Amino acid sequence: MRLGVLDVGSNTVHLLVVDAHPGARPVPSSTHKTVVRMMRFIAPDGAITDEGVERITGAIASAVTAAASEEVAELLPFATSALREATNGAAVFAHIERETGVALRVLSGYDEARLTFLAVRRWHGWSAGRILLLDIGGGSLEIASGIDEYPDLAVSVPLGAGRSTIGFLPDDPPTSDQVEALRAHARGVLREVAPRFAALDRPDHVVGTSKTFRSLARLAGSVHDGVGPDDRVRLRRSQLADWVPRLAAIPAQARTALPGITPERTAQIVGGGIVAEEAMRAFSVRELEICPWALREGLILRRLDDLA
Repeated sequence: MRLGVLDVGSNTVHLLVVDAHPGARPVPSSTHKTVVRMMRFIAPDGAITDEGVERITGAIASAVTAAASEEVAELLPFATSALREATNGAAVFAHIERETGVALRVLSGYDEARLTFLAVRRWHGWSAGRILLLDIGGGSLEIASGIDEYPDLAVSVPLGAGRSTIGFLPDDPPTSDQVEALRAHARGVLREVAPRFAALDRPDHVVGTSKTFRSLARLAGSVHDGVGPDDRVRLRRSQLADWVPRLAAIPAQARTALPGITPERTAQIVGGGIVAEEAMRAFSVRELEICPWALREGLILRRLDDLA
């Protein structure tokens, strides 16, 4: 069957279309993405502005049209932190459903972490042992650890790349004081949660997911383990320590000339890089593996399990 996952995130509205059936690996058919940068449309009172609502609604309507043209049998629409935390979220959801017919499922940070962990576990397999997952989104950072398909412990903290950029890096390029302020904030937030994970067994694999980690790994040149199509892409903390200050010294528009830095991510890659580096430091991680599957794939796998 053909499934479509509609991800209304903090940075983009992204439709992923896959061909799949229970017991089989989902095969991507097409992808449709609209850059929204929703965090720019959050008013001081926490509400999404009228302009933001219209941009989101228009992007969702375009995705619905694309899904119909792709003959998607079932659409799985969901929203994450930016819409979840908006003070006018209920009104926005009602407006979207009225205008597009899409009833968004609101995922909690805990749900995000659990479903992303499921995708990572299926990708790496049972032989991977205990996995520690770090997933940087636009609004939040999800952290999870476990040996089964769902984690023993999963938390979500407000350290997304977009949120961190808007809250701490207002200048382009940011000042050194702004960069250090974000570092101090990230360390403080992570200091509250790291001891909970330290009580668990040491992970056999540390895995990073999301576009932020993939972009940073490509920028840093990656480190491959093995030969052939199953190479595992790795990112070292030392590479982040080298690249983040260099990125912070370059205006956002110029960063797109660098490998892995796309126009929709260039404004928040410094914030994402700082969060990634501090998260790896907080959990004493020198190197992590990049997994191509994340939340969208987790939702697909969960739906296929339900069908089975």
